[in-house]
Amino acid sequence: MPELVGYNLRKAQIAVFQNFQNAVAPHDITPGQFGVLILIRENHGLSQSELGNAVGIDRSTMVAVIDRLESRGWVVRAPSPNDRRSYALELSPAGSVLIEDLIPRVRAHERAMAKDLNKAEQATLIDLLNRVAKAV
Repeated sequence: MPELVGYNLRKAQIAVFQNFQNAVAPHDITPGQFGVLILIRENHGLSQSELGNAVGIDRSTMVAVIDRLESRGWVVRAPSPNDRRSYALELSPAGSVLIEDLIPRVRAHERAMAKDLNKAEQATLIDLLNRVAKAV
């Protein structure tokens, strides 16, 4: 198994996920939820469909993700000024405070994860991972 790319990717993913969970432990948030919150913060008024397309999640799954974030008080669905059939997503005040607390934690997690890689190796790893993702 050690020679299999998939096995090694999974091993790395588990280690990265566990380290992320430790870094954000007081908040009980997943990497995917963090990414969604960042996208909402950086794209004020984004619709659920646009968000789903950006992260590669189907519509029904995206609704469930937003429902969870909304139930935790981190996201608000506001009427869309452009389309009465959809919502514009915004961070709630609590969501904004959460993100401000999480960003330095996630940056520290990233530094810890890549501490044994120089900048060129990090760039190579990212390139290789992107190529693997596109190939499948």
